[in-house]
Amino acid sequence: MKSLQEIQRQLQAGDFEFTRHAFKRAVERNISEEEIKEASITMEVIEDYPDDKYSPSCLLLGFTREERSLHIQVSRIESDVVKIIALYEPDPVQWIDYRRRRI
Repeated sequence: MKSLQEIQRQLQAGDFEFTRHAFKRAVERNISEEEIKEASITMEVIEDYPDDKYSPSCLLLGFTREERSLHIQVSRIESDVVKIIALYEPDPVQWIDYRRRRI
């Protein structure tokens, strides 16, 4: 399984690809590749999904230089690129400190 450090390295280098769903959402939500690279610097794993439908994955939290918070779900399968499954700006109504889901 890919480590957080490897995911961060690949994201910072631009070695990532989007699922069709993630690409569509990035366009709709105006999330740029540069923001993904910026957010990867401060990234932390906030949820882990070892039994996810297609492959083990995790939800990451990172912040851009402009302090925009981003949640990025990525596959943890070992590969030359990180596959981005989903990405969005977390809603503070649904998240506590962007890290814990509200019940």
